Amino acid sequence: MRNTYIRIILALIVIIGLSPGLSAESGRVIPLDMHLIIDGSESFQNSKNDAIAWINSQIVDRTLMDGDRITIWRAANNAQIIFSGDVSGRKEEIKNVLNALVADATTPDFSGALTDAASRVTRVSQDRLSYTMLITASAEGLEQTLTGGARNLLRWFRSEKYERWQVLVVGPEIAPRVQQAAASLMDFLR
Repeated sequence: MRNTYIRIILALIVIIGLSPGLSAESGRVIPLDMHLIIDGSESFQNSKNDAIAWINSQIVDRTLMDGDRITIWRAANNAQIIFSGDVSGRKEEIKNVLNALVADATTPDFSGALTDAASRVTRVSQDRLSYTMLITASAEGLEQTLTGGARNLLRWFRSEKYERWQVLVVGPEIAPRVQQAAASLMDFLR
């Protein structure tokens, strides 16, 4: 019985991990709450221009649409929100905030940003999607998060690596959903 449960969980993880990314172009009609955490450490400085160009192209232009909301954290020595609000008619403002991001901290506070993002995700209404992304070039900061108090918030993630930086699509709210789906499936199979 336990092996079956584990197989079901692993199958759900694979399905979630392989599902395509969000795109407004795909005809998405459900509004999105995007939680974007960006490395604010000196390690990110060398890859900042490439990463911000990717964010502007793939997230701001391609994924976000009117009615969506975005919260952006600069994970510096202390995590701080640098933008939060509705996307409608504000894409250029969002891009300007991203382009002005300063990467000069000694260590990124991913834990603080992830904890804040997770608390916001739990408040998202059921009629909205929630998506959390962490952009990093700092292995040291990421290692501290993986071994620290926020490690449970990184329990479910998918990573895309680029030359000098990476994107982690984080699912802090997935664990209860996976458990609920597995329980429903088990009830169905009985």
